[in-house]
Amino acid sequence: MAGLQSGAPTPTNITVHEQSRLLEVSFTDGATFRIPFELMRVYSPSAEVQGHGRGQEVLQTGKREVSLTALEPVGNYAVQPTFSDGHDSGIFSWDYLYHLGAQQEKLWADYLARLAAAGRDRDEAMPARPAKHGHGHRHG
Repeated sequence: MAGLQSGAPTPTNITVHEQSRLLEVSFTDGATFRIPFELMRVYSPSAEVQGHGRGQEVLQTGKREVSLTALEPVGNYAVQPTFSDGHDSGIFSWDYLYHLGAQQEKLWADYLARLAAAGRDRDEAMPARPAKHGHGHRHG
């Protein structure tokens, strides 16, 4: 699998903390990270969030209260969470989980800066997608 370096730390334990909305991941190098579900959700490696190239990212909002409804293993290299908002297309490799954990403060700062630059609020609802069936509506 691309992006999985040989000898890179792998998880020894993964615990879902539903009350505090954290994924606790302990790695073979002794590091343990408590990664907020919101951070995982706004940095999901899925195309839906990341787009298909630089500058194509879709800024995620309204994810503070998101929780995990499922966490499925993907081979021996990743997990695929299902979030309470229905998002389930992100595959989080061990390397990516380690990156999210180790770079949490910088990633939060980057996210808040992107929100500010876009004039968006962390808690506002995501814009409605154009309805495929012609009956979508927005509340403003």
